[in-house]
Amino acid sequence: MSADKIVLHGIRSDQFRHPFDLEATRALQQLPGFDLVIRNLLGSVAERFFYLDNISSSIAVSEAQLPHLHKLLTEACEILDLDVPQLYLRQNPQPNAYTFAMRGQQPFIVLHTSLVDMLSAEEIQAVIAHELGHLKCEHGVYLTLANIILLASGELPLGVLVAQSLQAQILQWVRCAEFTCDRAALLVAQDSRTVASVLMKLTGGSPLLASQLSLDAFLEQARSYDRVSADDLGKLLKEAQVSQLTHPLPVLRAREIERWSASQNYQALLSKGAIAYNGKTTLSGAPAGSASGGGWRNW
Repeated sequence: MSADKIVLHGIRSDQFRHPFDLEATRALQQLPGFDLVIRNLLGSVAERFFYLDNISSSIAVSEAQLPHLHKLLTEACEILDLDVPQLYLRQNPQPNAYTFAMRGQQPFIVLHTSLVDMLSAEEIQAVIAHELGHLKCEHGVYLTLANIILLASGELPLGVLVAQSLQAQILQWVRCAEFTCDRAALLVAQDSRTVASVLMKLTGGSPLLASQLSLDAFLEQARSYDRVSADDLGKLLKEAQVSQLTHPLPVLRAREIERWSASQNYQALLSKGAIAYNGKTTLSGAPAGSASGGGWRNW
């Protein structure tokens, strides 16, 4: 653990949730029955399927296997006050990371090898922390629903109707949840440029080009996007651009995390609530929630 990092002992998800996430989650919670159906009917099957898939086709990270990645995971969990989930490394040329957990079961995070190849250790930890944010906020059941709806739209006759009626609302929630998890990444990285650098590299980086990219230019690009889309036509085009996406645009995510890093909310989490605890700097608060929820999600 870096000596100057603050451990947020007892931090609750409601202390850093993005307002968009809160609003979209309330809307989803008004949909009757889907949480219970997914948890009861799909939970054990999905958990077993993905566990077998990971254990057979990925590298299980531990103290004995890729210990440097395991250390990044455990440090991030300590900062966010979470139980340590399983972590897997999977061979894949598409830079990505995702998480899955059903309530009461063992959650896991998967990193693709191409992502690890492109990022620094601090950036890899920020990605891990983003995934931990989904667990901390118990996003999983809703993420499971999102993936089922998107997959069902082309597989089942009824799925088309279900997808058409729920897809827009689900995708809106997913995009809002990503803003919250970027905040979790910042709480662990404790440097907004680290999180923004991940977004920049995922937008247009590669192992060859990553070191040549300018973060300042990328952040200015994000501000330019805001200026260009500020009028009514720009807002309409922006809405059309993102309506079918599962993630907010990278420039918007970079802008949001830059703004939150300068906010009183973020500064209070790192400083006003910090107290001495077992020789470390921590944040006092209620007992943290365990890693639970359900679902899998791309970074």
